Order: sequence, then structure tokens, then C-alpha cells
Amino acid sequence: MNLRVLFAISMAVLCTTAVFAQNPVTADSPFQVKYASNVGPTSPSDSDSVFNLTNTGATGGNICVNVYTFSPDEQLISCCSCVVTPNALVSLSAKSDLINNTLTPAVPSSIVVKLVSTAGGACNAATPGALATGLAAWGTTIHAGSGGSWATTETAFTPATLSAAEYTRITSLCGFIQSNGSGYGICNSCRSGGLGASKKKL
Repeated sequence: MNLRVLFAISMAVLCTTAVFAQNPVTADSPFQVKYASNVGPTSPSDSDSVFNLTNTGATGGNICVNVYTFSPDEQLISCCSCVVTPNALVSLSAKSDLINNTLTPAVPSSIVVKLVSTAGGACNAATPGALATGLAAWGTTIHAGSGGSWATTETAFTPATLSAAEYTRITSLCGFIQSNGSGYGICNSCRSGGLGASKKKL
């Protein structure tokens, strides 16, 4: 084989390797975020925003999914945590689980839901422990259409960067709720199975 051909083949291999090196498979994030709109009194009474969660098994064991629900004015209104075993499917309802026992008396019309996945054990959203991969999550939201119609869409949670400051903030606020909320602000834990795109309030 002549040197020019050998050089060309070598360069092709190097370029291919470089392309793959620049585009690695994105790892699942322990911190994921999603919003849900029209979940309060203005939403249709027979509709709900729902969130379905699974454990991909990436950690080789159980994970804790720590759930933090915020109102549009940045207030943490509820927090809770649940164990998710590998390949299991669990779910939460906005109306029945996340905003039915808020810390503040007012029920928000929309929410931001933040999920933090941590290593399995004693799950506590105020002291969640070491971050862990393996969380995959989807959620629905309700959109107002023309003529009084409503539409529901479902999308995956958005993987995000969890800063040390945000981690400290949300866990400290959850700890405050647990210590001083008199039982308010503790959302219901996950239930087994998935919820559909639209359901009646329980």
C-alpha cells in the first residue's frame, strides 16, 4: 500500500474518531425541570396535569426522586420524595398530589416542578443525599385554546444544571416546610403505575 493511501486512511479514521468525541451521548441528568399550566381553579374540572417517572437502572439500584413544586412567584409550595425501583413506573398528579396541600393558602394556576434524583435509601427531600443518574420523567400540561377549548400536551422533563446554591436553597426550604409547616406543604408520594394525559381529580 502506498504511503499516500495509508495517510488518507489514517486521516479518515482520525476525523471519524474526532467527530464522535465531540458528540458524546448525553448522560441523563439527576436534576430535571418542567412546568404545568392551568392546574388551579381556572382549569377544566375533569382535567389534570400528570407526571410519570421511571428508573432506567443506570445506578444499578433504587433511586429517590425528590419533588419540589414552586408557584409562579418562586415560592416552594410543596415537597416530597419517593423510592423508584429499576424499571418501575410511578406517577404524580398536579391536583391530587402536588397542590392539594400547599404551604400557602392560595392555590396557584400554574407550577414549576423540579425533580432531583438521588441514591436510594431513606428518601427525604430535605436531606436527599448523593445525586444519582437513572431518572427519566414525562409530564403533561393543559393549554387554553380558542372558543373555550382545552388541549393537553405531554413532553419529557428538561435536564438542567443543578448549582450548589440551588441545591442548598430547595433542600433548606423543604426542611423549613417539614419543621414549621404544621403538615402543610408535604405533597403526596408517588403511586404505582402511570397516569394518562387527562384524568378526573381524585
